[in-house]
Amino acid sequence: MSRGPEVIPTLRYRDAPAALRWLVDVVGFRAALVVPGPDDSISHAQLTWGNGMIMLSSETDGSDGRLVLDAGPASTYVVLDDIAAHYERVVAAGAEVVQKLRDEDYGGQGYSVRDAEGNLWSFGSYRPGSS
Repeated sequence: MSRGPEVIPTLRYRDAPAALRWLVDVVGFRAALVVPGPDDSISHAQLTWGNGMIMLSSETDGSDGRLVLDAGPASTYVVLDDIAAHYERVVAAGAEVVQKLRDEDYGGQGYSVRDAEGNLWSFGSYRPGSS
């Protein structure tokens, strides 16, 4: 029985619905669970990528009982196989490119972009820990 990921990055956004749309429609995550909050906010969302996951939600002042965390910036690395096609799709969608697609000294290829709230998203074909 698979237990799923054991380390799950969690991000807060000022405009979580827009971030969720970008992560699903442009980047390619799958929305496994989205719990709407008041006033078009997101109380909790789980987005999957292979056997990995991130969680995200709207910013909060704590009055809803949730932990107060500042929105962005954070940094997340996502492993994928078809890096060139993914890069072209994300660039075509207008993402702010921080590092263009390149060969990495430690193996594989990678690139980095920022989302609309300043979080850094790095994508690469290098798989840490694989032999």
